[in-house]
Amino acid sequence: MQRRMLRIRRFDERASKMVKRGQIPGTVHTSIGQEAQVVGACMALGDSDYMSGNHRSHGHPIGKGAPLGPLMAELVGKSGGVCGGKGGSLHLADFAVGSLGESGIVGSSIPIAVGAGLSSKVLDNGRVSLAFFGDGAANQGCLYEGMNISGVWKLPVIFLCENNQYALSTPAHTVTSGVIADRAAGFGMPGVRVENGQDVLAVFDAVATAVQRARAGEGPSLVEVVTYRFNEHSEGLKLGVDYRDTDEKADWLAKDPIVLFRAVLIERGVATAEEMDALEADVLREVDEAFAFTNDSPYPDPSVAFDDLYTDSKFAVHTWNDQSTFGTLENVR
Repeated sequence: MQRRMLRIRRFDERASKMVKRGQIPGTVHTSIGQEAQVVGACMALGDSDYMSGNHRSHGHPIGKGAPLGPLMAELVGKSGGVCGGKGGSLHLADFAVGSLGESGIVGSSIPIAVGAGLSSKVLDNGRVSLAFFGDGAANQGCLYEGMNISGVWKLPVIFLCENNQYALSTPAHTVTSGVIADRAAGFGMPGVRVENGQDVLAVFDAVATAVQRARAGEGPSLVEVVTYRFNEHSEGLKLGVDYRDTDEKADWLAKDPIVLFRAVLIERGVATAEEMDALEADVLREVDEAFAFTNDSPYPDPSVAFDDLYTDSKFAVHTWNDQSTFGTLENVR
């Protein structure tokens, strides 16, 4: 758990620097501060279980065990990326670890996770599907459509709300009525709220219980995890106003999940301080290697632009050459 939390932290810190240096097109949304919530949930899943992310989802494949090099290459748009450089920060997927994708469209990956849960039930393969979404997506209609059908069909789906208390700059309490976890009752499923989302073991226990229910055929669950992002909504974003109270930020910064869990591991005799230092150095080397892998990866060749868009890539060529639809190819250009 500590290794994976460190991998997310150092990966996102490097990604933040790369954005500021112009090495990543656009921006990225980091999970710095939310590592316990990500890792606790992902490690409660099995290796073959599914999960879907959101716009803040570099950490989720890492939490599931994905190697860092192809993830970092994807952010830069290199061909060595998990999606061949075509997904970028906001739309990457890593099927090798069950990551079905993420999306910049708020709440849009929830139905994907529900569909995966339906496939699991139809195929009877025992797999569980977990949908990550933020407090901003907690008021999207697709969440309740997904919860409703999952409840009716008893699908093995876990709905996990990453309540970092702000949808960009909008405080959750100003747009969300009541407790998000309590909404589960309306769909006949259990709902649990993890108040200390900075405790990786507390998150793991809550999600593991939901996984056990789903695996046993007892249907879906809703888990709300209260956490906090340390950085701005996205790297480089300048709103011109500080919407978060200074004391509030200081209080949450003192609840750094990596610092807290390091102390727990040392106190329980799992590792010495020296061993923890060595672990951190090892993770830094891994991030450096991912950066080198990214630099060595070429950009995709233009000839593969239509690959992976259609079952038959030749369809793309036929479509672009269909003059009845588009006119001449020259006009399209």
